[in-house]
Amino acid sequence: MTRLSRALVSAGVRTLAATASVLEAVSPVRTPSGAVALATHTPYPYDRVVKQTRQGLVVCPVGVQDPGNIGAIIRAADAGGARGVVVVRGSADPFGWRALRGAMGSTFRVPVAMADSAESLVQSARNRGVRIVAAVPRGGSPLYETDLTGPQLLLVGAEGTGLGPRVDTEADLRVSVPMRRRVDSLNVAVATALIIYEVRRQQSRGTQA
Repeated sequence: MTRLSRALVSAGVRTLAATASVLEAVSPVRTPSGAVALATHTPYPYDRVVKQTRQGLVVCPVGVQDPGNIGAIIRAADAGGARGVVVVRGSADPFGWRALRGAMGSTFRVPVAMADSAESLVQSARNRGVRIVAAVPRGGSPLYETDLTGPQLLLVGAEGTGLGPRVDTEADLRVSVPMRRRVDSLNVAVATALIIYEVRRQQSRGTQA
């Protein structure tokens, strides 16, 4: 922690030492890591994130209300090489402490923005010639048999209700992760990670060809 403190002081950050009891009082986390930071957040314009689809995949959670899932999706996007994440309002706050903790620092490495509605985001992406891909539990094209190369916006829906028919019908492609019949659905963060990595596999194969 001394090394971190020195780096922060060198960067001009005001740094204070505190006892364990004080850290427990100021942090909402049950087991704080030993450092608590306060900073001003400047929203990232979602239109700038959508532009990143020209170089690959942008992930869009719609109505995902569990902050842990939002954090895990951002972490998977970062790990799997997605170009950005746009969270539609009505989902959990990606900058809340639970989501930030779930993302494990990925929120500060991959562009994360907010959009007012899925419809406006889809239209913005489509205007750039980006393919809209919707993740659905059943009835979509099998994940491992579908061409997922090129610029695309991936829509993933709420834990219980999915994307909803209005958003679902806006997609150019519906894709499903193969599951055994007795399983109704996967956790949204798990399903998103599987799709991200399949996109990465296909795009890497295309680069090597």
